[in-house]
Amino acid sequence: MSPSAGGLVVFLLSVQVIQSQDGWGVNYRQTDVCAAKGSEVFITCDYTHPPGIDPSDIKDTFWFTKEKDGEPVDLTTDSEYSGRVTYGCNGKSCYLSITDVRESDSAEYKLTLMTNKPGEKYTGSPGVTLSVTDSGLQVQVRRSDSTWLELTCHSSCVLSDRAEYVWYKNEENIKTGSSLLVSSGSTDRYSCNLRGSSGQRSPAVYGPQRPSVSASPSAEMLEGDSVTLTCSADANPAANYTWYKGDGTSDPRLLSEEPQLVFSSIQSSDFGWYFCTAENQLGRKTSEFILIRVKYGPQRPSVSVSPSAEMLEGDSVTLTCSADANPAASYTWYKEHEDSPRASGQIFTITDFTAEHSGNYYCEAQNEMGRSNSTLLLITESGVDGTTRIIHITRWPLLVVMLILLLVFCLWTRKKKAVSSTTEPHESREAVEMDLHPECEDLSDMAAQREDPEEQEDRV
Repeated sequence: MSPSAGGLVVFLLSVQVIQSQDGWGVNYRQTDVCAAKGSEVFITCDYTHPPGIDPSDIKDTFWFTKEKDGEPVDLTTDSEYSGRVTYGCNGKSCYLSITDVRESDSAEYKLTLMTNKPGEKYTGSPGVTLSVTDSGLQVQVRRSDSTWLELTCHSSCVLSDRAEYVWYKNEENIKTGSSLLVSSGSTDRYSCNLRGSSGQRSPAVYGPQRPSVSASPSAEMLEGDSVTLTCSADANPAANYTWYKGDGTSDPRLLSEEPQLVFSSIQSSDFGWYFCTAENQLGRKTSEFILIRVKYGPQRPSVSVSPSAEMLEGDSVTLTCSADANPAASYTWYKEHEDSPRASGQIFTITDFTAEHSGNYYCEAQNEMGRSNSTLLLITESGVDGTTRIIHITRWPLLVVMLILLLVFCLWTRKKKAVSSTTEPHESREAVEMDLHPECEDLSDMAAQREDPEEQEDRV
């Protein structure tokens, strides 16, 4: 016989119809079957025969993949399938079962019908193509509600209608079925396999383990360097990552929702504690804190004075210098116009204050990254009451303005006293003027002794 074939192949539920002109035909319910190694494959079909053929005339039916001398070889006689193949027919419906399938079983399987007439047979061709893979099983996770997750076992290929799944929890067989409900936040590992299969199970799904964090470079971080923080956690499905800055004492600040946190030019303000979280559908874990230490030179130091009120001659005054720096700064105290430092250390104390101590003071903060000077601090003894006044000088132009105002006040006072003395003898007026000259001259000398403002800014 020379049968002709026709029909449509689509997917699992489609049926390929093979018919010849004389009424023979085989309808395979699946034309492509994919199986995991070690599983069982079940192939079914229906056949038709010409009206003139009685069912009793069909004496044999068998399945084959190979031919020898142009004749099909019964699978039950093939040593490669020994003990693994069974087949049969019930009326015009036939089946083929192959257990513990192997990659070598990948082939095209066909049904042959033989009648009691010598040489009369029919083969349903094309047949069913079987593809055997290592596994192809995956567990998909879907949130059922706020408390439960639904796990579903899926294969990357179309399996037999008779395929059943077995579920494992931490290597223990717990259930048979296509899906499994587990509690949200579970720390267990879940996997599935085909029932009766000796093949590989699906990869296990589980929530993230505690994330690890790393910094690159891990050595010294200098201000302006490029620094990358990386968060990683063992999880399946893969975790989503979030980076935060905070030390746990207040609400953290969200920085990034990527596995890596990148500082293209790290600054002193980036100094602090960081941590990350790893989360997937099965749970969420938080990493340990990592401290980012950025090395930078001292910022402009600030100076505090104690006591801050007026002091009398003979009192003690304590100056304290502080500057933001990493590593911590060392401090040196200077008096203006003196080359040698007055003191070293963060605190400078002047005991038994006298007029000789009056002047401009500043501190210098220094570390391996650089140095910075504070603004000037003016300490003066004022007048006859012996009190001491302390003035922070932030800009020399301000001092110049203050001196000018003092000079104007002095001249105005001088003029006023001169006018009020016009009724006194000439000698007395001259005496008043003589008394006023030294005071104004002292102020004039004080203004003249000030250095050029730009030179002072350079010193500060």
